[in-house]
Amino acid sequence: MYELAIPIKEDSRIPLYEQIYEYIKREIKEKRIPAGDRLPSTRALASQLGISRSTAQLAYEQLLSEGYMESRPCKGYYAASLEGLVELLPVTEQRQKPAGNKEKHYRYDFSYRGIDWDKFPFGIWRKLNREILVNDNKDLFATGDPKGEEEFRRAISSYLHAARGVNCLSEQILVGAGSEYLLMLLSRILGSDKCVAMENPTYRQAFKVLCSLGHPVVPVEMDKSGLSVDRLEKSGADIAYVMPSHQYPTGIVMPIKRRMELLAWAAAREGRYVIEDDYDSEFRYRGKPIPSLQGSDPSDHVIYIGTFSRSIAPAIRISYMVLPKNLLNIYERDFGFFSSTVSRIDQKLLGRFLAEGGFERHLNRMRSIYKNKHDALLEALEALEDEFWISGEHAGVHVLLRSKRGVPESQLIASAAERGVKVYGLSDLFIGEPLGAYASTVMLGYVNLQSEQIYAGVEELKKAWCR
Repeated sequence: MYELAIPIKEDSRIPLYEQIYEYIKREIKEKRIPAGDRLPSTRALASQLGISRSTAQLAYEQLLSEGYMESRPCKGYYAASLEGLVELLPVTEQRQKPAGNKEKHYRYDFSYRGIDWDKFPFGIWRKLNREILVNDNKDLFATGDPKGEEEFRRAISSYLHAARGVNCLSEQILVGAGSEYLLMLLSRILGSDKCVAMENPTYRQAFKVLCSLGHPVVPVEMDKSGLSVDRLEKSGADIAYVMPSHQYPTGIVMPIKRRMELLAWAAAREGRYVIEDDYDSEFRYRGKPIPSLQGSDPSDHVIYIGTFSRSIAPAIRISYMVLPKNLLNIYERDFGFFSSTVSRIDQKLLGRFLAEGGFERHLNRMRSIYKNKHDALLEALEALEDEFWISGEHAGVHVLLRSKRGVPESQLIASAAERGVKVYGLSDLFIGEPLGAYASTVMLGYVNLQSEQIYAGVEELKKAWCR
């Protein structure tokens, strides 16, 4: 096994993980580390270099993903054979190549999707999975309750009441594999002729699902308080799809006065409902969590939808929907034969994770980690305050930057890419024509990056965007 004498520079602007990655890659490419030779573990490398293990893991993950290194279960890390390996060129080298459809390699990707995988509670997850299956529990392999396991729904109900102020019984909760399935089921309950109003910009996946189900969907412009109820009334919609606790993607938090106006709109006419998508309410960094709209609804006209994909992992694909009692009656009468699309084993596992306090501990840990990254991003962005307005920073896992000089979104994205940084435009999230106020806006997420990458990435953005 190699002892790697990597000459890392603490005062360099290049992040430590990138220095390690570049050194090992070069050694393997130049065959100073022959294919098949074993490399030190991340723990051993971290100890040898006096760095954090997460930094070593980050370097190894990049080497693994690009094929320079391979991991052998229970054995360790080994230098890979480079036969047939496609090399990812630096940005400057890519520009010298003929134009084509090759995907650009970014040094810093400010994606607003994903989670910090290093902090996923794999140990607890494995332990619960073993305990659930250890006794050959054959019942879990039989057909379960169409709504979802009663024990799991009770755990969700208890969590929602304590954390979000949602008032519901377990019988009102339906469990499904992703919000798309729940929207499809809800469409059957409501009827596909119902016109749906959506905030603009909005969550495009929900927009596409509702359109595919035959619903007329109308965009409604927002103001500083969120969805305009006056414009909603004029739209003629029967259903309002909103994200009041943290609007996606603008980050607007709907104040209590607007919430009451929205609930009054729903109660004013039979057949009106509000769909409350509470997709990432767990991650709020300033002030107390915003209570759910559903918990303030005296007339039972709010349909509450939540998910564990954002707070635990995207692949969990477990979401839930709380139906008002009159819609629950329709579901039970006409659609109760639809089986839950989540396996009973996964429901049992996540139910125990909730009931035994694992989810709460995980959330508290992730809030702390994401807040540190959030604070690092805001500190780094202070260098751009003369050029950009920053918004949406009080919750969620991304912020918005709007150019004070009115630089077009496409130009901001292109100039960032030239510095090896990927940022995301807001225009793709509109369901009508992009509004002028957001024409020069980009999104920066941070959960997939380490703090040193955030600082380095923003430094490159400063060079790309600032005069």
